[in-house]
Amino acid sequence: MALQLGSCKTEKRDGIRLLCAPPAPLPPALLPPRHPGQTAPLPQVSRTYVMTWNVGCSVPPSDLTSLLCLNAGDGKTDMFVIGLQEVNSMINKRLKDALFSDQWSEVFMDVLSPFSYVLVSSVRMQGCLLLVFAKYFHLPFLRDVQTDCTRTGLGGYWGNKGGVSIRMSLFGHMVCFLNCHLPAHMENSDQRVDNFESILQLQQFEGPLANGVLDHDLVFWFGDLNFRIDDLDLHFVKSAIHGSKLALLWEKDQLNMAKCYEPVLSGFLEGPLTFPPTYKYDVGTNTYDTSSKKRKPAWTDRILWKMKNPVSHNPTESPDICSTNSENLTVTLLSYGSHMQYTESDHKPVSAIFSLQFCPTRVAPLVSLWVRDEWLQPVDACVTYRWSPAYMKTSWDWIGLYKLGFRHHKDYVAYVWAKSEEETDGGRQQQVMFSEESLPKGVGEYLLAYFSNNLGTLIGVTEPFQISLPGSDVSSPSDSSDSSSEEDDSTHVLLRPKSRSPSPAAARSPRSRSPGLSRLHDLIIPNSSHQKSRSPSPHGAKSPKHERPQRSRSRDAAFGRKGSKVHSLYQSQSIPIPIPRPAVVGFNAIETTLTSPKSPSQNSTLQAASPPHPNT
Repeated sequence: MALQLGSCKTEKRDGIRLLCAPPAPLPPALLPPRHPGQTAPLPQVSRTYVMTWNVGCSVPPSDLTSLLCLNAGDGKTDMFVIGLQEVNSMINKRLKDALFSDQWSEVFMDVLSPFSYVLVSSVRMQGCLLLVFAKYFHLPFLRDVQTDCTRTGLGGYWGNKGGVSIRMSLFGHMVCFLNCHLPAHMENSDQRVDNFESILQLQQFEGPLANGVLDHDLVFWFGDLNFRIDDLDLHFVKSAIHGSKLALLWEKDQLNMAKCYEPVLSGFLEGPLTFPPTYKYDVGTNTYDTSSKKRKPAWTDRILWKMKNPVSHNPTESPDICSTNSENLTVTLLSYGSHMQYTESDHKPVSAIFSLQFCPTRVAPLVSLWVRDEWLQPVDACVTYRWSPAYMKTSWDWIGLYKLGFRHHKDYVAYVWAKSEEETDGGRQQQVMFSEESLPKGVGEYLLAYFSNNLGTLIGVTEPFQISLPGSDVSSPSDSSDSSSEEDDSTHVLLRPKSRSPSPAAARSPRSRSPGLSRLHDLIIPNSSHQKSRSPSPHGAKSPKHERPQRSRSRDAAFGRKGSKVHSLYQSQSIPIPIPRPAVVGFNAIETTLTSPKSPSQNSTLQAASPPHPNT
């Protein structure tokens, strides 16, 4: 399924130049295997959209569809990677964003979820925010997700400048996304390079495959890098821009010059700068700075990439397209440009679309799920699942029921706990049922997903199926809304799903293990220069088996009835990383996480990742 560049043509859409390729069929590798025990082939081609925007403390615009190229309607993009700088980071806003998801994250989730994109991970360091979204059916193929952040402002003590990163195993290849905000002003080119080098040295990840940023197979580096145009005066720069002679400015761009002699920038590639400089504009206009400062226009907002072991760099015949190859990976830049129609900030957003072509591989699944095509009565609400021998299950794993179009892993409608070690009878294939009172009434499309507490992510997803249960849909959990913070602009929402299953606490079940909001220790400001995303460890928590009521072990006769179909989606292998439970409880405005659990015991401090309690 190699991308045939010779058959492509370019066109301009939404202010950026696009490479239009003939539509390709969905790779067979994305389809779930039909029989247990089959290995799952990984997808060969993935399209990734990377965007950076210094939003200048502005509020989100009313329409982001054009910015994300969603109006193109081709549905080919597999992942969205969104890097923002200067998100409002005043002290009062930081405290609120620590308790509530910030308004920018909320807006992007609202815009992307109807298109089946789910928030995979996010990390924030004051005004620097990084979000990664993926199609829901890709979630089981995204492994070993970790985050890190490095502050470089005020000698490393302040996070107004620095970098935030999210790394993951993407279809078996280690990929790192690094969003940076580097020092400003014309004379600080060397300081920008030094800060970038410090970020690369300080950011470290756990695991055997890639510890440093440059250890990854592929690195995307983007953000407000703040490099300026040297030597040329303001009048000459503006004349070149208005005369569409941008090539006259390229050789004086500080980043282009630094790549020639700075070793730390060696190997980083960028598409051609065929769009006007993205800084500095009068807010609300497309006019360059008319204030008394009269800043010289510059390409401060950039997107670059680097491969670990490149074999070749092959520019194509088109000046807008370039491709790089390694032994198992090919990266092709399909578009690179700015979005002039967005005037909320003095910067213009910049985006790039990449095609990632992987070497086909096959791996054993971690978890596979089977479910009926349609639930017509409560007895149909049964799920059969199987663990891989390589997967280390815990008593805190759970299976969530999600309405199609969910935003992140806590947007479940109902959940059921995966069986503990004592309940499995030594087998790896198990069956659990959802309670009748937790099921949504009415008609809708849903899917099931398996959440791993140790890995902190969804590791198994079914295909969508239909639920058609009798009863009124007036108060369906899938449509209910959580209470939100009614402060200021009413844009901050509690970090828990908009739809909830009935509260286990309300039923006074002896085995109530409903998860809660973010733990208070996620609100502490650390002294270290970087903060990693952590999944809480269940060690030290009261084992769920002490609270678990006896449940029937009989297999539902309805499962596997004649004519029934089953869905499954296999998960690639990964090595779980045990993570120690933080010992401090306090405030952390640096990073907002979406896996924030609650212990089942009455007297426990919040310890294990699990579904949030609807009445918290």
